[in-house]
Amino acid sequence: MGRSSKDKRDIYYRLAKEEGWRARSAFKLLQIDEEFNLFKGVRRAVDLCAAPGSWSQVLSRKLRGTEEKGEDVKIVAVDLQAMAPLPGVTQIQGDITKITTAQEIIKHFEGQPADLVVCDGAPDVTGLHDVDEYIQAQLLLAALNITTHVLKPGGTFVAKIFRGKDVTLLYSQLKVFFTTVTCAKPRSSRNSSIEAFAVCENYSPPEGYVPNMSNPLLDHKYDEDFNQLEGPNRLIVPFLACGDLSAYDADRNYPLQLDPSKEYQYRPPTQPPIRPPYQEACYLRKNNLLAKKNFSTVPLDKAFPDLHRSANEESDMAAAGAAAAPSPLSLDEEAKEDSSSVPLDGALSALHLSANQELDMAAAAAPSADQSASQDAAEQEAK
Repeated sequence: MGRSSKDKRDIYYRLAKEEGWRARSAFKLLQIDEEFNLFKGVRRAVDLCAAPGSWSQVLSRKLRGTEEKGEDVKIVAVDLQAMAPLPGVTQIQGDITKITTAQEIIKHFEGQPADLVVCDGAPDVTGLHDVDEYIQAQLLLAALNITTHVLKPGGTFVAKIFRGKDVTLLYSQLKVFFTTVTCAKPRSSRNSSIEAFAVCENYSPPEGYVPNMSNPLLDHKYDEDFNQLEGPNRLIVPFLACGDLSAYDADRNYPLQLDPSKEYQYRPPTQPPIRPPYQEACYLRKNNLLAKKNFSTVPLDKAFPDLHRSANEESDMAAAGAAAAPSPLSLDEEAKEDSSSVPLDGALSALHLSANQELDMAAAAAPSADQSASQDAAEQEAK
């Protein structure tokens, strides 16, 4: 199968390459637009967390259209990573949590706020769902934070969310700033994924609210009863499936040759990543240098001296220890000379009798036994 196996497993990945999109996520924004008509009357748009640029591509094609129409349209893409250039898109390599980034966006719009803000950003998932949901929620709130600085009243905000058990906390925050909040699930988003998109329409901040990067959102007291069905804080937002129901299923495998009249041909990605974080690791692995880089040249004998003693050193240490150890006879003599040191020494001295002493005692006891036996025999003969 080779490289074509992913084309068979993911139909939208394959269609994105065929239609010239940088990523399959372009279909998600297109299908959301089919349902909500996001691009109607939009002249200034912001794409947050834009890399690799598929949503910026959609904005450029849909908003600019012809050259005459595209002259009045301004699109700004923001991301920490570098991104390949796109026609009609101004790129800002910056942090969405900084006020300077918001000021630079307004500067590109010549002091005018944006009509539409979209964000398809997501963290590097860990597989721990609770952690991933929390980090994604914080990323969404950071996007909402900068949106309050650049979006005009009545504007629209679209952002990716993870539908976890605490998603109503996000809905309540969004509902503070937008009159209409809808949870959208595009057809190109896999059913097995908890990914969805919050479509927030009619930006209406609270009266007297001043955007502030240090304290951007209203203080919501989160307690154990917040997500219960009862209570004023519970928000149930509409859930809407986007895209044609007869479209391709993102969870299904399709044959490589969909059209019998056209032969399948593999296509490389439209735009490879620009300086990705894993670029150096890929280069080292390709050239068999991954395990050799920064390899310690210090000999193991020096790195672990205690673990690499020679046999001679060990034998010398053993001989030196044997010579330094006192003999049992010297211990006996010391115990006899100093019997008043510890009472236990006297008891131990009795246990250290030599073998010769024991034999002498046995030999001395043997004649007395023979004499007593002979006397008994003589007495019996006399009787």
